[in-house]
Formats: sequence, C-alpha cells, structure tokens
Amino acid sequence: MLCLRPTGNLKFHRWSFYSTLTPPDEVTVAYHHGLPIITVTLPSRRERCRFTVKPTLTTVGAFLRDIQAEDKGVETAATLSEDGSKIPASTLMEVLLMSDFKLVINDRTYAVHPPEKKKLSSEHATELEDVKSLVHRLFTALHLEDHQIRRERTLLEKIDILKEQLQPLEQLKARIEAGSEAETNRLMWAGLALLSTQGGALAWLTWWVYSWDIMEPVTYFITFGSSMTFFAYFLLTRQDYSYSAIKDRQFLHFFHRRSKQQRFDVEKYNRLKEELEEAEESLRRLRPTLRLGLPVQEITEKD
Repeated sequence: MLCLRPTGNLKFHRWSFYSTLTPPDEVTVAYHHGLPIITVTLPSRRERCRFTVKPTLTTVGAFLRDIQAEDKGVETAATLSEDGSKIPASTLMEVLLMSDFKLVINDRTYAVHPPEKKKLSSEHATELEDVKSLVHRLFTALHLEDHQIRRERTLLEKIDILKEQLQPLEQLKARIEAGSEAETNRLMWAGLALLSTQGGALAWLTWWVYSWDIMEPVTYFITFGSSMTFFAYFLLTRQDYSYSAIKDRQFLHFFHRRSKQQRFDVEKYNRLKEELEEAEESLRRLRPTLRLGLPVQEITEKD
C-alpha cells in the first residue's frame, strides 16, 4: 500500500514516497513437515499468531482454548461449518481440516480454506504403518512391565483389604462350626444309644420274657418300618440314606441355625471369599509374566 506525505518547505513541494505492509486479516492454513499451521490475527494487538496442531490428537475445543489463552481479548471462539451449523468441541482437527469451515472470534467471522493435503503413495503409507506398529510395540515393551507391577500392587492391596474384612467373619465362623460339629456328634451318639437300647430291649423280650416265635413278627414289622423311614427320607431330601450324608445334613442345619442366632452373614462371607479367590487367581496368572528378579514386596520396601 502506497502512502504520500509532504515534507520540507512547501514552496518546493517536495514529496516523499514510502510503503507499509500490513498482514492479511484472514485465517490461513499451511502444512509444514506434515503438521498443519493455522495463522490467526489476534484481535487485541492485531498480531498474527501461528498455531501448530497435531491433527490426530488435538480437538477443536483444545484449539479454541489455545486461542483464548494466547489473547485475553478473545471472549468467544467457535467453529462453524459452511452451512452455519456449530462444529462440536470433541471433533478432531484432522476431521475439521478436511473441508472449508468458519472460525468465529468474538463478533468476527473468518472463512478458512484449508489446502488439500497431499496423499501419500502406497509405498510411503506402508512404511508409515510399519513405523506406527514399531512404535506401538516399543511402547508396549517399555511400559508393560510397569503396568504389571502396578497391577500386582493393586491386587495385593485388594487381597489385604479382603483378608482384613474376612478375619472377624472367619473367627465367628470357626466358633459356629465347632458348636455345630459338637451338636452333630451328640446327635450321632444319641442315635447309636437309641439303636443299642432297641437291640437290648428286643433281646430281653426274646430270651427272658417271650419266645422267638412271638418276637419274630415284631422284629419283622420293626425292619419294615425302618425301610419305610429310609424311603421317606429319600423322597424328602432326594439323597441316599447314608450316615455321612445324614451327618453333613444335620451339620448344615445346626450351622445355619447358629448363624442366625449369632448374626453371622453367610452371603457376605461367601461373596468376600469369592472375591478373594478371584484376586488370588488373577495374581497367580500375573506373576509368571513379570520379568523381575525381586518380588514386588521387596521392591516396595526399597522404594
């Protein structure tokens, strides 16, 4: 832009010519080393500012926040599509730069025309994918061990918490089991005493009071009644009549009765035991993959 300014004595009408370059008041997009550089005129001092963005990582919201952080005079900033609809802040810059859009800063709207990005050849694209895969494998190899250590520490903390919660329940459960076991044994001994008494009574009636001819029908009906009792037990419990099964059943009966009396939460205990088993199983599966010479407990103490 050319400007004229009179200088010196007006009689001689000497004129001096000079030029000033003002930056274009627009938003431009250019690519440098594969990264887009967005140049914006900030409203406060009318300065041109260049923002380098990572299109696959930076979102529209982060880009607008960078503009507002650079110039406190930017009260509002937004991006609009060509039809005037607002572009969400979660949209990646890579998607935004695929087509023309509008950048609104305060009350001024700038039309942005991103240049068409050159497409990579198939050979270069393959090389780029190989590089990305190599970087991903290196990142995994470098950080997998740390992740496993943190995972093991988390599991150990969870196991300690579960054991601490189970300790009072285990003590109460042991007392209930001891009482139920004693009560079951007393019942079994009472059954043996009852059978012994029955056998002694039948022998006394057979050899001292009556004869075998009289007692034989009695013993037959006693045996038949016992068979009916065993069959009724099977119909009610769907279990074979055996002394071990009867003992286990009576033990569970006494255990649940005592649990209700002493307010022992069986469901909570079972849930905690299941969580503890799952945590210990996860820890056993994790430990063979660790490539450390010292246990995690020793590493924690040294840290």
